[in-house]
Amino acid sequence: MSALATWIDGVAGDSVPVDDRGLQYGDGLFETILVRNGEPRFLAAHLSRLARGCVRLGISLDVEALRGDVTRALAPAPTLAILKLVITRGSASRRGYAPQSGPARRIVTLWETVDTRSMAGGVTLGVAHTRAATNPALAGLKHLNRLDNVLAAAEIAGGDFDVLMLDAADRLISGTSCNFFVARDGRLTTPKLDSAGVAGVLRAIVQREAPKLGLVVQERALTLTDLAVADEVLVTNARIGVVPVSRVGEHAFRTFELALRLRGHIEALDA
Repeated sequence: MSALATWIDGVAGDSVPVDDRGLQYGDGLFETILVRNGEPRFLAAHLSRLARGCVRLGISLDVEALRGDVTRALAPAPTLAILKLVITRGSASRRGYAPQSGPARRIVTLWETVDTRSMAGGVTLGVAHTRAATNPALAGLKHLNRLDNVLAAAEIAGGDFDVLMLDAADRLISGTSCNFFVARDGRLTTPKLDSAGVAGVLRAIVQREAPKLGLVVQERALTLTDLAVADEVLVTNARIGVVPVSRVGEHAFRTFELALRLRGHIEALDA
């Protein structure tokens, strides 16, 4: 599949230098944004997360230049698309891991995508054998080092949407491409991501919006036992929004009530 548009540091093109630190070391961050009718959903939240991540990594990002790249990339957008923003530390003047000062490299691409409304009927998940890498210094960031997710995604069975990943201490972290919540007795719980995982934009929006529907939301360590006793499970990411889970492994869930309420509420938000 080819991108509909590619902009690199404000110039149309499709290549980066071989000494780019994103390529050499995975030294960077990215965002994946749903575009509807030419409008990127929750763009401000995505840019804010990206800027916070750059501060944590010490990457010098020109946010206004990035906004210009986004505007140019959106020009050929169809009704539904995915906008991907990749920020790297740029090219290095010398070899080695040690970071050097300099402007970030901005890579903005636009991709075709498909309608995910059918997922409202529920998706199925497996559980990966591959463990999520733990590192508090990187926890929560959507950084470019995603090899644990790549290996876990190879375990996704035909028909399943994703696999859930645990860390070395048997705590549930996330899917390879989604966050998740368990619902029990009207309370939503999502894993605390202080040692591993990506703190997704849609995850944060659910945490913000659920109390408006009278739902209590909390973060804490979760295990497979918590899934077994849950009333519902739901997954979130920028592309699919909020989606109910009908089964994890052999365990089925028979109600989607809270997931569908949240889905409808968030779909109606002005992005």
